[in-house]
Amino acid sequence: MKKAILLAGGAGTRLYPITKIVCKQLLPVYDKPMVCYPLATLMLGGLREILIISTPKDIPMLREFLGDGSHLGIRIEYAVQPKPEGIAQAFVIGDKFIDGSGAALILGDNIFYGKLDFFREALALERGAHIFGYQVRDPERYGVVEFDGRGRAISLEEKPRTPKSHYAVSGLYVYDDRVVEFCRSLQPSARGELEITDLNLLYMRREELHVKLLSRGMAWLDTGTQTSLLEAANYIATIEHRQGLKVACLEEVAFRAGFIDEKQLSAMIDQLPKGEYREYLRRVCEEGPAS
Repeated sequence: MKKAILLAGGAGTRLYPITKIVCKQLLPVYDKPMVCYPLATLMLGGLREILIISTPKDIPMLREFLGDGSHLGIRIEYAVQPKPEGIAQAFVIGDKFIDGSGAALILGDNIFYGKLDFFREALALERGAHIFGYQVRDPERYGVVEFDGRGRAISLEEKPRTPKSHYAVSGLYVYDDRVVEFCRSLQPSARGELEITDLNLLYMRREELHVKLLSRGMAWLDTGTQTSLLEAANYIATIEHRQGLKVACLEEVAFRAGFIDEKQLSAMIDQLPKGEYREYLRRVCEEGPAS
């Protein structure tokens, strides 16, 4: 079983001034803190050993909210990224945690909604790397993947001025057991960071990079700006109001996945304050894990 890293670093400067007093990943996305959404994605992939990497200022707040994960049937550890020096740096920081296994990485401000079969299939990968492309209107804001006529990835560029396609590389990645070794071989970019694009290029040159394009039925949202944060909140609100089901409710995810049983969920519910969230989980508990 692969391990997972949730990278919740960065200063949140694009969201200033609201990030001056609170951790970016604890900002609300409709009815839950932002961190719940990427954490739920990892859990829905079946991953139960998770390292959260964040800033020295934000780690205590994240730890207070999530604890060690035992109440969710998972194990959460924490590590500090003193300053933002690239996404790929997360694997160097997490070397001891990964301990020679393969690893998945998700960015703390990314939300995925829809069937996650593509992620589970990638986690079964034993050799190489797996990234996920998503069609966007403004690819110059992201890492961009270009394909040849047979659908093979032939180039990757980080935030290009003139994008060669409209497919952005989303903030979810799966790598084999060489990922730390490869990250240690990277040289910092012109902006002083270990770029995730450079890591992916290492795998591409070995013809070991697998790129899966997410379908139109899949939603990928990032929440790094005030506008995108609002759009994500409105999207989640619409889904939840229409279906009567919550998105990224961690207690429900743990219960449905079999990480905790009915008795454990019921004990958690008893500790919650009265309100809509508690009543929702009570209904989930009564319906049982197979619903």
